[in-house]
Amino acid sequence: MRLYYHPASSSSRRVMLAAVHMGASLELTEVNLMSAEDRRRLVALNPNSKVPVLQDGEFTLWESCAIMQYLADRTFGQKLYPENILVRADINRWMLWSAQHFAPPLGTIVYEHIWKGLSGNGGPDSVEIDRASRLVTQFAGVLEQHLAGRDWIVGDTLTLADLAIAPSLTYIEQAKLPVTQYPKLMAWLARVSQLDAWKQTMPVW
Repeated sequence: MRLYYHPASSSSRRVMLAAVHMGASLELTEVNLMSAEDRRRLVALNPNSKVPVLQDGEFTLWESCAIMQYLADRTFGQKLYPENILVRADINRWMLWSAQHFAPPLGTIVYEHIWKGLSGNGGPDSVEIDRASRLVTQFAGVLEQHLAGRDWIVGDTLTLADLAIAPSLTYIEQAKLPVTQYPKLMAWLARVSQLDAWKQTMPVW
């Protein structure tokens, strides 16, 4: 299986976290998102022009959470995505929650504080940051309440849900993400950050 990815992409990091933790074997191809030629090749793989993309023989799969689930199904003995249908439904719920509600406003703040300037598109837009910050506050509150009395998002062990949500917080300091006032969320993130897979996939600045 080959993964097209970029190490600074939080979506790519979701997949890499799961793969490293499960010991899934992947051949890696880094996509230079600043290269017009790499972008053209990427569109041929994913019409959304986004990483990551997984190729498994003739099968091509995009969307990071879908790739995580596929890798889990392909990895014998993994424990991140149990067979129990109720547990899977709960994991799916939190993965979709992150993709729909939590990750997008965090991504906006990261873009405004980091990627916008690096890509030559000007400085941070305070209106966009304020709008996104209000959404982060709303949904970080949901996660904070959910984590009361819990170490992990689903059940009492690490699952794909944790590895899907945490990467959006990769740039918590550099992008000044407004989540540090949530003690349960921060304690959970500290637990995730102790994982070998987290340390191995941390982007280098």
